[in-house]
Amino acid sequence: MVKIIGLDLIANTPDHQGRVPSTNERLSQTIRNAVAFEQLGFDGFAVGERHHPPFLSSAPPVVLSHIAALTGRIRLFTAVTLLSVLDPVRAAEDYATLDHLAGGRLELIIGKGNGPEQAELFGIGRLQAWDTIRENYLLLRRLWSEQKVTWAPKEGVVSIRHTPLNDAQVEPKPLQRHVRIWHGSATSERSVELAAENGDPVFSANGFNPVEHYSRLTDHYRRVWAELGRDPKDALVGAGHIALLVTRRSQDAVEAYRPIYERLAERLRADAHGQLPGTYTLYDSYEDYLERGSALIGSPQQVVDKVNRYHRAFGNSLINVSGHPGELDPIAWTDSLELFQSEVAPELRRTIPSPPWPEPIESGRREAAPAAL
Repeated sequence: MVKIIGLDLIANTPDHQGRVPSTNERLSQTIRNAVAFEQLGFDGFAVGERHHPPFLSSAPPVVLSHIAALTGRIRLFTAVTLLSVLDPVRAAEDYATLDHLAGGRLELIIGKGNGPEQAELFGIGRLQAWDTIRENYLLLRRLWSEQKVTWAPKEGVVSIRHTPLNDAQVEPKPLQRHVRIWHGSATSERSVELAAENGDPVFSANGFNPVEHYSRLTDHYRRVWAELGRDPKDALVGAGHIALLVTRRSQDAVEAYRPIYERLAERLRADAHGQLPGTYTLYDSYEDYLERGSALIGSPQQVVDKVNRYHRAFGNSLINVSGHPGELDPIAWTDSLELFQSEVAPELRRTIPSPPWPEPIESGRREAAPAAL
């Protein structure tokens, strides 16, 4: 059965009343949304990592640890971990600790990131990030699988880590014997090639572009996978959907979301100078966006049809839907999630296959510790 998760990038933008929440309010909303996704029967919840306004998602291990303490079943994803700018030793320690606190429910999605602020904060530019993420990924895997690691920075590659490792022992190791690492893919074949080389799954951003843009990358992933002699049935793909609003009558969803799209399109036009080519498309109209974009807006049957159309293009067995209402009325958004789970999800789970899904190694939910005397 296809697996369905929620995703919150923790953008602190105006809500349905035009009000920007406080930082504390917005982070608390993320925690409540994750708990609600478990209660509604979703399979997982993901939080992003960004290091520039309007995002508050600079510390996903902290946020996911809080979610882990309040849930016991859903898988906990990063979307994405900016491994290109992180010290792999620190990342290995943080996420292994999280995996223990979550009872073995961690799913890491790594990506290089596109934000121009990365170079200023971490000294890693967009083009350099392709090399740093590869080296950091390979070191992270070694830190999790080997008892002692000896490593030195690669000559000619800018690195966030400058000091070598000599028989370094990094603890803890993850609770899971092999944490699944997905490779986030949006614009370049290099990310899916790294995934195929290491037998890992890919997760298509599937955001601001038509399906053809992203299917080119997933097709390339499967070609490289096969060329390496891997079994095609083991090539695992996930895909995001940029928005979700399901109503009984399609017209209600379409009209409710129209002003939200128009404000989004205006922001993209205004910020075009800061966008990396290939990361977004300005559609000809709202109707064009609904037809060619990944947003799931309409009646239950329309949403089923669109997800199936994307599944035919990607062969994906994992999808994400929006994990925060954003500018939607929270009540309408909750009603939409409930309708999705009651009428859309059962049909998708009936028709879209999925490989075995890891079970929690132990309950991730923890009782509060007694107060110290």
